[in-house]
Amino acid sequence: MTDDPFVAPDPADARAERRYLALTRITARHARGDLRQRWEQSQMPMGPLDALRQVVDVAGGGLALREGEPGADVDDLAAALTLVHSARAEVDDLEIGLLEMARGRGMTWQQIAFSMGLGSAQAARQRHQRLAARTDAEPD
Repeated sequence: MTDDPFVAPDPADARAERRYLALTRITARHARGDLRQRWEQSQMPMGPLDALRQVVDVAGGGLALREGEPGADVDDLAAALTLVHSARAEVDDLEIGLLEMARGRGMTWQQIAFSMGLGSAQAARQRHQRLAARTDAEPD
């Protein structure tokens, strides 16, 4: 980011900063286990998908809070909403990787379609093409 008033701020920088602040907030307040240890030792925040999952579990009551642990507040929910796009991109990357591994190990498009609950081999191929285009096109 620049402090020059004549240079427009880069929206990508602002998004990246909001994501980082969201990740650090959620990690500092709600990380457990290895994620907590990683945060305490090196201030390394959890990833977007883990952060979303943690806030949903805490806010939705699916995670019993330990003594002294904070519940999810409105700011945690706002932070989690900030991360939805990044978490979706993580899932897309995982899915494209799985599809490519499946094809690389000899699965047919028909087998992949059946596994994914899609109606045809063509639908599976099209899904792969859409994911490939989206994951190549989306900066994060």
